[in-house]
Amino acid sequence: MPSGESENSAIVFDRMAVRRQRERAARRFSKHDFLFREVAERLVDRLADIRRNFPLAIDLGSRGNHLSQLLADNTSIETIIEMGLITRASKTGFVGDEEALPLAPACVDLIVSNLVLHWTNDVPGSLIQCRQALKPDGLFMASILGGETLTELRQVTMEVEAEISGGVSPRVSPFAELSDTASLLQRAGFNLPVADSDTITVTYSDVFALMHDLRGMGETNAVIARSQNFTKREFFFKVAERYTELFGDSDGRIPASFQILYLTGWAPDTSQQQPLRPGSATASLAEALESEERSAGEKAEPADKT
Repeated sequence: MPSGESENSAIVFDRMAVRRQRERAARRFSKHDFLFREVAERLVDRLADIRRNFPLAIDLGSRGNHLSQLLADNTSIETIIEMGLITRASKTGFVGDEEALPLAPACVDLIVSNLVLHWTNDVPGSLIQCRQALKPDGLFMASILGGETLTELRQVTMEVEAEISGGVSPRVSPFAELSDTASLLQRAGFNLPVADSDTITVTYSDVFALMHDLRGMGETNAVIARSQNFTKREFFFKVAERYTELFGDSDGRIPASFQILYLTGWAPDTSQQQPLRPGSATASLAEALESEERSAGEKAEPADKT
């Protein structure tokens, strides 16, 4: 078991399928990487607000070179190393699994990950390993797909499959909820955790164009419990028809929602801001509110009604 992995983590994703999808997508990834490019820019924009130097940074997951190129433009970063699940042509990169990081403890200053950690079976375990690899006061930043991603496709495929077969199988991968992400960072031991989200909506001519893009991204279903049976063409045609009926605009185009969750946390260090110990405050709440302070058992005098 990798250091920090949760003993009770569930095996949800077929990691070999994830690897195969990324290998197939790598050949034509540049034709379908718009989401990765956009989110990489948003991640790096957040980093620009932080005034400190990072001698060594890791591009964790390294889907394409968008993130590392943007990080290279940041003068606060000296060296960037790419780590991905598959081999890429990079002079400063190496192959590594996000579920078992090949990084020594306290060896890097910054870890940035763009749209890869949502495919790990043990997100808390991966976050713990990231925190352990960071030097004290090192920074972790990541983007992952959130639970509202492809909500339209999820609804339509479930409805159509229930009609055709009387049951449903997972056809869209499950993703984390925003309400859980800050607590995940805390559980992993990060200080000053912050989690927020935004939604990117893309329109397509039809559901087949959407599926083509998802395959090109390497983001198709890799859930272990997915159906292994051949899917009839009838299913896909009904999905396309229902999708347009429920969500199509006046031009017949359909939307696809991608919820992006952003996670930020710092490896603990004594130099960071610490919460005050109980009873150590130098000013009372009453003084701050310009009111009179009383003990818990003291009652206020009734107001004069005359």
